[in-house]
Amino acid sequence: MKPNFSMRLRVFNLNCWAIPYLSKHRADRMKRLADFLNLESFDLALLQEVWSEQDFQYLRQKLLPTYPSAHYFRSNFGLGVEAGEGGTRNILALQLTFGLIIGSPYRSSHKGCGFELCSGAGPSTDRKNGIIGSGLCVFSKHPIQEFTQHVYTLNGYPYMIHHGDWFCGKAVGLLVLHLSGLVLNAYVTHLHAEYNRQKDIYLAHRVVQAWELAHFIHHTSKKADVVLLCGDLNLHPKDLGCRLLKEWTGLRDAYLETRDFKGSEEGCTMVPDNCYVNQKELQPFPCGIRIDYVLYKAVSGFYISCKTLKTTTGLDPHSGSPLSDHEALMATLCVRHSPPQQDPSSTHGAAENSPLVTVLREALTELDQAVAQAHRWATCAGYVIGLGLLLLAVLCSLAAGGGVREVAILLWTPSVGLLLGAGAVYTFHMQEAKGLCKARAELQHVLGRAREAQDLGPESQPALSLGHQEGNRAEDQ
Repeated sequence: MKPNFSMRLRVFNLNCWAIPYLSKHRADRMKRLADFLNLESFDLALLQEVWSEQDFQYLRQKLLPTYPSAHYFRSNFGLGVEAGEGGTRNILALQLTFGLIIGSPYRSSHKGCGFELCSGAGPSTDRKNGIIGSGLCVFSKHPIQEFTQHVYTLNGYPYMIHHGDWFCGKAVGLLVLHLSGLVLNAYVTHLHAEYNRQKDIYLAHRVVQAWELAHFIHHTSKKADVVLLCGDLNLHPKDLGCRLLKEWTGLRDAYLETRDFKGSEEGCTMVPDNCYVNQKELQPFPCGIRIDYVLYKAVSGFYISCKTLKTTTGLDPHSGSPLSDHEALMATLCVRHSPPQQDPSSTHGAAENSPLVTVLREALTELDQAVAQAHRWATCAGYVIGLGLLLLAVLCSLAAGGGVREVAILLWTPSVGLLLGAGAVYTFHMQEAKGLCKARAELQHVLGRAREAQDLGPESQPALSLGHQEGNRAEDQ
């Protein structure tokens, strides 16, 4: 690679709001989106909420001349791992049980080591598991070298059917691209929706998702020269999950970094001028909300900056009608060689990690409360299971006695249903508690390392967080 190497990267990000049968004007919007992407010819187009694989195949066919490489991230719902053949059969049974539950019609304005990489040259090895999938897909002008994904451990509650997030395999997808000798890791994600900001029952789940996202980026980007993250984070800029993600990875916000911004006021990506947005839910936010992001960083030896950032403003730039209920983000990033500089962590001292320590403490406090609540739900379900078993025993004895046999038989079915329902709730919340405890243990370990770094001084800080330091390097450059 030449010493004076420089490269321009044009990126497009959009939450497409493409729920089959529920999203308004979906087919027309998909057609106009394809026309727009072909016209603009971005290097990368990263999309969320493309819930139907048929929509992806339509876009794939329309965009093939301009974007020869593409990938659709399939994932199973309600599980944090890839399912094998047995899992496929089980999930198929659930598909038949739940039928056409394909997403929530009640959309909120606050939406919604050692990884094995798959070669992008051959057919996808992902299984078509789940009712909905992740809804994530990417179109690229450049060959995709490798891809993989991580399905988030926690993703809402299965009994909150009207929200629908649990039935989606919310995930983060990774593409590895080689551009003129430069290795680019491009991530696309969609986190759990926020349905009620005042009483947010999903806050802990989004914090865990943000932490898993940061952890995934940290462990998979060590060989990358440039890291790019796009997606609908369902997080406001000052929310706990957003701060945790930025502090741990060192990613920088294109909206805050660019000197040439054109678009909606304050960079909002859900605005009142969009006819598909629920105006009532945006009343507390006159300008709208900013929950979609383009984040990036470069490692030592490279410098990346956002030359321009544009958003749509509630209207399609060409036809006038919105492409989605979200606004699209269009960023032009510039990457160039940068001479090695002194690690700022060696000069800034112990105070350098104070923002990280603060956000880690906040996250731990939130997870502590969530773990306690999950255990309370599991305990209540356990009591119901005990009472259900006692009731079944009484009914069995009554039926055997013959005195009120008809009444006992009549009550048998609802009692069994209650017992099975309580068992499902108990199992789910115990699994939730385990997921929360796993994330809490990881956060406690990182917090302990951060405190050691502060106590021991600058010499201990390089081992604390590679991603955190890389972000600081880029900022100083």
